[in-house]
Amino acid sequence: MAAAPEPVEPEERKSLKLLGFLDVENTPCARHSILYGSLGSVVAGFGHFLFTSRIRRSCDVGVGGFILVTLGCWFHCRYNYAKQRIQERIAREEIKKKILYEGTHLDPERKHNGSSSN
Repeated sequence: MAAAPEPVEPEERKSLKLLGFLDVENTPCARHSILYGSLGSVVAGFGHFLFTSRIRRSCDVGVGGFILVTLGCWFHCRYNYAKQRIQERIAREEIKKKILYEGTHLDPERKHNGSSSN
């Protein structure tokens, strides 16, 4: 007799962790910050090498460029992310209020006449 095939569980995808604690795939802004930091590192280090021809100092400038560009992109992106989350929360609350008060005497869009008709 043929045995029924066992259900296949989807493989859990391992996320990329940087330095063991920064989950690059699930942390907002981490991926872009690391990529821009890497590009900034190459540009700063190579540019410094072209001007001075000092290898060790160019590597130091490259590491410094990586740190500065990564942190700059990180803080800029996180600030915009937090601002967007606050705007979304305010819009969600306003929509809830609109739904709650729609059609009642508390509805701000409802025209109030000088006299009330019962």
